[in-house]
Amino acid sequence: MSWRADVLTLFPAMFPGPLGESLAGKALRDGTWSLTVTDIRDFGLGRHRAVDDTPFGGGAGMVLRADVLDAAIASVERGQRPLIFLTPRGRPLTQARARELSAGPGVVLVCGRFEGFDQRVIDAQGAEELSIGDYVLSGGELPALVLLDSVIRLLPGVMGSEASGIEESHAASLLEYPHFTRPATWQGRDVPEVLTSGNHAAIAKWRLAQSRAVTQARRPDLYAHYVASQGLTP
Repeated sequence: MSWRADVLTLFPAMFPGPLGESLAGKALRDGTWSLTVTDIRDFGLGRHRAVDDTPFGGGAGMVLRADVLDAAIASVERGQRPLIFLTPRGRPLTQARARELSAGPGVVLVCGRFEGFDQRVIDAQGAEELSIGDYVLSGGELPALVLLDSVIRLLPGVMGSEASGIEESHAASLLEYPHFTRPATWQGRDVPEVLTSGNHAAIAKWRLAQSRAVTQARRPDLYAHYVASQGLTP
């Protein structure tokens, strides 16, 4: 059985978007994963298919209605798949969560617009809220595409080499080491000598040292997690 993704959105034409290309696109055509897109506006109210209303308590913008969202969600056969709302206030999407999702049967994603969702439908559905970063976008469609890409590439057989999913940034709470390829000398810059030595133990040691150094410099929060997880001294 393929890994199943359902996406609920006001802009169904945005899918599969880039997921129809490259490895994800090939996996979609091969049936490794499937995608169904539901237009939330199909469940809108009245002649104009209204999906939003003004917020209680005042404030700018509009809020997606709980009754409309609930009807859209009810139209999807969810099964054991987690229901995820893409919101700026959600927990950060991590590589670990992507791996957990790739090991399951799929996901049901809800993409917001305007000022967001009526909180009652999130609470009533026991849904998870995820964010792809500390910034605000126009809607949840791009975060949904990011989440799907992060998961689909981890599905069995999607990447050409299983090692590609292991030796990469965030796989072990470290950012990835730098990469080099031909030519060995470019604009006066040489490839590090250790990488051409053929000494695999030395190469592995160099790569780990590079990963630790770049993580400590760029993501001290991530490095602190790595140090704690390995029982190391900072």
